[in-house]
Amino acid sequence: MIPTHIDTWQMTRPGELLRTQIPMPELRPGDAVVKISGCGVCHTDLSYFYLGVPTIQEPPLSLGHEISGIVIGGEPSMIGKEVVVPAVIPCGECELCSSGRSNRCLSQQMPGYSMGIYGGFSSHIVVPAKFLCPADNRGDIPLSHLCAVADAVTTPYQAALRARLQPGDLAIVIGATGGIGSFMTQVAKAMGCRAVIAIGRNEEKLAKIRKYGADFTINLSGLSPRDVKDQLRQFCNDNGLCSTHGWKIFEATGTKDGQDLALSLLSYTGTLVVLGYGTDKTTYMLSRLMAFDAEIIGTWGCPPEKYPEVLEMCIDGRVSLEPFVEERPMSEIAQVFEQAHRGDLRRRVILTPDF
Repeated sequence: MIPTHIDTWQMTRPGELLRTQIPMPELRPGDAVVKISGCGVCHTDLSYFYLGVPTIQEPPLSLGHEISGIVIGGEPSMIGKEVVVPAVIPCGECELCSSGRSNRCLSQQMPGYSMGIYGGFSSHIVVPAKFLCPADNRGDIPLSHLCAVADAVTTPYQAALRARLQPGDLAIVIGATGGIGSFMTQVAKAMGCRAVIAIGRNEEKLAKIRKYGADFTINLSGLSPRDVKDQLRQFCNDNGLCSTHGWKIFEATGTKDGQDLALSLLSYTGTLVVLGYGTDKTTYMLSRLMAFDAEIIGTWGCPPEKYPEVLEMCIDGRVSLEPFVEERPMSEIAQVFEQAHRGDLRRRVILTPDF
């Protein structure tokens, strides 16, 4: 039965959360009502909440865009199906959607950002059924954990596609100890990179990522960009890899330091893909880009049609979710936000409804 209201945690304004109820919206043809099993806490949510980064829909609104759950109403063909809700929902009809770039559809909706007042830190959400990714073949992975696919894993996958990552490539992940970065490392290895180098500051997390895709790690503590480059080149020389050109660099921190380091590593015929969100500005001499015949690429979300490929990578074990996520009840949202903001979390937290 479809409830008459949605229980939710709303950001009433940056820095303030309120548990409340909102009316169940009127369903349109093709809509699906998803009972939420889990919603991941993303760095982007923290940017809205703590930094005042504007959302298209002004507060009060419910944040949360990494969502998995079960369809309980709406589109008849989807009722009863376990699904992942895309973090970026395109219109499916415009020129960008037709050209394969639906992830950057100008009419897109994003739960917790532009989809009215609705986001995933709630009991239910109403979304277009045709873009949902069925997850009925999830094996022994908890449905709640699959919410991480909606952004933390699909965004790195799209970044890898944008970088034209090929078997045999050398991939460098800056911020590999973070939520997006840890999955970027795994995705790069799963796509056949000859070597994946993980860069971060937390030695415990670097040791962990060496078990999940990283062939070599660099702890940034106390190192200059030149020191990092020297270690990279030494690793390449020791392992028969090219130390001068063709590196595929993924910047996952969204910080000025991370972006400056990424730009310093970009060299001949290299590719830098920016997938971490931040508000700081950095500078770069574009003539270097010209002289290097290199590329700097931005990436945003992932087209919904790519989700089944990413989900399969998680189900067959090429990408591991369990060591990198943990569940908390949604009533602990304020504490989790604060811990995440301080950098105290060891895993990506998935909030499960306990209204």
